[in-house]
Amino acid sequence: MSLHEVNPSIKAFAIVISILILSIFFDPITPLVTILWSLTLTFLFGRVSFKKWLLLFAPFLFIALIYVWTTMLFPRLQEGDTVLWQWGFLMLTAEGFQRGVSLGLRVLSFATLSIMFTLTTKPTDFLLSLMQQCKMPPKLAYGIMAGYRFLPLIKEEFQTLQNAHRVRGVARAKTIPEKVQQLKRYVIPLLAGAIRKAERTALAMESKGFTGEKNRIFYREITVSRIDWLFFILMISAVILSTFISWKLGYLQFYNREL
Repeated sequence: MSLHEVNPSIKAFAIVISILILSIFFDPITPLVTILWSLTLTFLFGRVSFKKWLLLFAPFLFIALIYVWTTMLFPRLQEGDTVLWQWGFLMLTAEGFQRGVSLGLRVLSFATLSIMFTLTTKPTDFLLSLMQQCKMPPKLAYGIMAGYRFLPLIKEEFQTLQNAHRVRGVARAKTIPEKVQQLKRYVIPLLAGAIRKAERTALAMESKGFTGEKNRIFYREITVSRIDWLFFILMISAVILSTFISWKLGYLQFYNREL
């Protein structure tokens, strides 16, 4: 089984439900087991480059470390907390350490699930699946698809404008007013080019007979198979199993904002 072959809508549905289940609980074991499970699926069945995965994961790891650091050293003291270390106004308690680790792993579990979906799902297949399985309006879906296709073109036009300004000897902006003026020189041509491309795309779609009706025939049909439902069951079962393991170890507790 390859994650790239799983129906995108079923995959997204499974990951959203998994995240919702994880958001109910607040302990270190449940997200840790989920992280290990999602990493196993990603690298065994996703054919994902570790370097690319690490580039996407690094910002979430940095955010998680900040959460852990601030939660551990600036805890909300409660009666009965065990103080492990104290220096001035900084204090580390056993309960604060557990809350910090739980919060950090909670962030990383959401990140690993989201990255697994992002790296194993083609945007075009996802939108086609939303139209065919979830009955998403074609006008909205094709509009999103066209906008997604425009992003690389806008990047190329931006680089072309930068090179043109350098050739003409335009100096780099140093002060804030100069940067604002430079931003205007970039934004107006980019917006004008985007409007022209949008008009051409709309005319091309109308000339091909696109009316936006839901009852349409697709050149590529995205189907739902037993493997898709097997993936869905495995994902939900893995998250539920992680909560059961946490409960057996005595760590499981419901999320409370006051924590």
